[in-house]
Amino acid sequence: MPMNSKHRVYIPTKAKSNQYVLAEIKPDESFYRHFDSPGACYEKLSQQFFALADEFGLHNVHMIANDKLPVVRYHHEAYCLQTEKQILFFYDPQYHEAQNLFSKADYQARKIRLVFLATGEDIRAHGAEFHSKVSQLLETFKGLLPDPELPVKIRDHQHLSYDLFAQAKGHKQTYGYKLRALYPRYRARQCSVPAEHSAINYVTVNLPLTRQLKQRYLTPGNHTFTPLYEALEQAFLQACEDKNLYHLAMVANGLTPLVRNRQVDHCEHNTELQKISFDTEHATPQFVRHWQGDNMVETAHFIIVASDEDNTEFGYGHFMNRVEQALHNLARTLGLNPERDEMIVRFHQHISYML
Repeated sequence: MPMNSKHRVYIPTKAKSNQYVLAEIKPDESFYRHFDSPGACYEKLSQQFFALADEFGLHNVHMIANDKLPVVRYHHEAYCLQTEKQILFFYDPQYHEAQNLFSKADYQARKIRLVFLATGEDIRAHGAEFHSKVSQLLETFKGLLPDPELPVKIRDHQHLSYDLFAQAKGHKQTYGYKLRALYPRYRARQCSVPAEHSAINYVTVNLPLTRQLKQRYLTPGNHTFTPLYEALEQAFLQACEDKNLYHLAMVANGLTPLVRNRQVDHCEHNTELQKISFDTEHATPQFVRHWQGDNMVETAHFIIVASDEDNTEFGYGHFMNRVEQALHNLARTLGLNPERDEMIVRFHQHISYML
């Protein structure tokens, strides 16, 4: 029996796919006492780590020992940029390979992070194979640590990103996705993931706050930006409510949003990052806003999180169809021009567990 089309979402073939796995180790004082200095610790561990990566055929890997959070995005050129709180990796999985150690002299990191960036073609199709290789490497790497019983937290991140208005710009070809949850998809491909794990699936949308939007919603000479943010917020909430989407956030405070499962993390922020947590088990509407009327930013971030009920036996295709319909309605309300404007939609799938 053919699948009902509502369970497939048709995404432009030009969509970019990324996957990376982040492994976190929390060393204590006794761990560091096995080495002459923090720097000696990281040099030795990184040499072992890079050797294992070569052995397991993993070609874009990094060790972070300066307590900065990795953020990964697709780009046709390879860049690695550091801010006070983040390390931003821009790369094309088909072409770019690298090995790097990020550390500071005499700095004792609270966490040692190992970053594995997927490489090659058809990233999504080979996601389970990539995860299996990473898991096997980490099992071996744990055995080389001073304390092999030290817990390792694994976070697997997958992204599909594309312009909502791709067809209006002439990119007509699409591919139908069911967007199955990671856990059953991995198990079907003999990739072992513990039954005790945390998962979250969500969409982020970046909307540049253009001169057109400011002219439409702001009064010249008025030094508050509240009318613009309130208009964006109301349009977003209405568009989502019409499609029964109720786990929502709007971030327009200049910070990069990080979305987490409330069972694991709670809302917090620093000078660069805005962490937002959602309870996906319950259908109760949840809306989080972060903006200030006296702070004009360049981009507004909209977040739509899938509840557990949105994970059908087919996947998240039906959820994404509703998301796309809501975003098109939002764009019409805001008077965006699909042939000229851009709304980058990014579908995220995360799964995490302790190794």
